[in-house]
Amino acid sequence: MSDLTATQRLALIREKGRPTVRDYIPALFTNFLELHGDRHFGDDAAIIGGVGMFAGKPVTVLAQVKGRNLEENKQSNFSMPHPEGYRKALRLAKQAEKFHRPVICLVDTPGAFCGIEAEKRGQGEAIARNLMEFMTLRTPIISIVLGEGGSGGALALAVCDELAMLENALYSVISPRGFASILWKDASRESEAAELMKITAEDLVRFGVCEHIIDEPDGGAQTAPDLTAESIGDYLADAIPRLKALDTETLLARRYDKFRKIGVFAEE
Repeated sequence: MSDLTATQRLALIREKGRPTVRDYIPALFTNFLELHGDRHFGDDAAIIGGVGMFAGKPVTVLAQVKGRNLEENKQSNFSMPHPEGYRKALRLAKQAEKFHRPVICLVDTPGAFCGIEAEKRGQGEAIARNLMEFMTLRTPIISIVLGEGGSGGALALAVCDELAMLENALYSVISPRGFASILWKDASRESEAAELMKITAEDLVRFGVCEHIIDEPDGGAQTAPDLTAESIGDYLADAIPRLKALDTETLLARRYDKFRKIGVFAEE
């Protein structure tokens, strides 16, 4: 298991060569068909959604898109979804529920876009509706944090039956930069905030937020993307049939309990 600090992992997952969902989707899923639009406003390139085959079985894939270069980042709004992205994700999740397909969410965002146009179109409502609807979705949901899992922008695709994280991924209710900006009014203290927040995969397993850590090669996923994709595939090959074997009521009860226990503590 990695002995890197949260600050070192933050730098590592922001490296230009780190694999993105554009690398993982073709490596993990065959016959992937991307579907577009939220049926309300338009399409959002920050979230890819579609149907593909995993181990010969159909699954729905919802993935936040980080660019591999500046041009791709501009197209995907630097992986910061607008409300239509979350509404597209919910539309496809509901479709998956109808056809009893597992939903695989690949999370990689510093947070939802907070521009005025996103707020005008109901960013907060779109995220909140995803949280509500995913909680009772009658099909298995697996979420994997690939790099940054920041704020409600990540949580909107992380209400799930099992949460897995790549070894160097980070997941938190706010980005370290946002934490520093709010608490200290100084965004330059981002590294200090990252260490205080306890947002590494090991921290979150200890807190009961994350169920599984997916190993990365030394130096991070960017040193061997194929090997990392294979590790993700091994996890999915175990998790999907295990969750599909549960009857729906048991699945929903376990999902409810998973989130109810977050934040529980004991005083001595």
